[in-house]
Amino acid sequence: MEPSNQTSSAIPIAIICGFALIALAIFFTDKTNTPLVANQQNSAEVTQTNTVRPIDKTDYIRGNPNAPILVIEYSDYDCPFCKQYHATLNQILNEYGVTGKVAWVYRQFPLGELHPNSPKISEAALCVGSIGGNDAFWKFTDLIFNERDIDDATNVTRLPDYAIGAGVSKDDYIACLDGRDMEDAVLKSIEDGHNAGARGTPYTILIVGNQQEVIEGAQPYDVVKSIVVNLVNQLGGEYDNIVSTSTPQ
Repeated sequence: MEPSNQTSSAIPIAIICGFALIALAIFFTDKTNTPLVANQQNSAEVTQTNTVRPIDKTDYIRGNPNAPILVIEYSDYDCPFCKQYHATLNQILNEYGVTGKVAWVYRQFPLGELHPNSPKISEAALCVGSIGGNDAFWKFTDLIFNERDIDDATNVTRLPDYAIGAGVSKDDYIACLDGRDMEDAVLKSIEDGHNAGARGTPYTILIVGNQQEVIEGAQPYDVVKSIVVNLVNQLGGEYDNIVSTSTPQ
């Protein structure tokens, strides 16, 4: 885990225009990917500040931790839309993470009333990360999503195998999970998600400098790519591409 040292440097006006395009892209996207609704009990307990928690050492980051474009996702391992969106963000990182301009932060937002096993799966993932580090966390996360069908729940009996596959000791993993070492961390992540505005999954916050925008639900790859390409081009000084990148090439 590595914290991100975000700077307070001025962001070009073109970036702000880019966020306006993001809003348009989301508005005109197919609404069949409506995010799942979080439980009302948690909603009542958390003050709604719409404030995103800064990146810190508790976060797991895929890509350059100091990337100028941060994709912060609140996700549920048993959410069918999250499985679809996980593949989308992996593809985005494969294409743009290598340039160091885009990083993906995965945060826990299990919807326990809809997916009873998801809070425990989140604890398991954080246990793996605490034992094996950033790479182990991401390997474990990928295994969970890749090893189930989109409409199936995670086979929790396989979690110890996934932990081993991620490179951590089975005994250490079981001790962490049985000791409920990560229970408070999961509850804190749910609170962070609510404070950031999450009410369902996947819920994504795109941050460039001091500007931010929300992507609701599992938007298709073409939509997410269009947003990222637009911002990458602006960061590279190619501001005349704002409109042309709305259709990915």
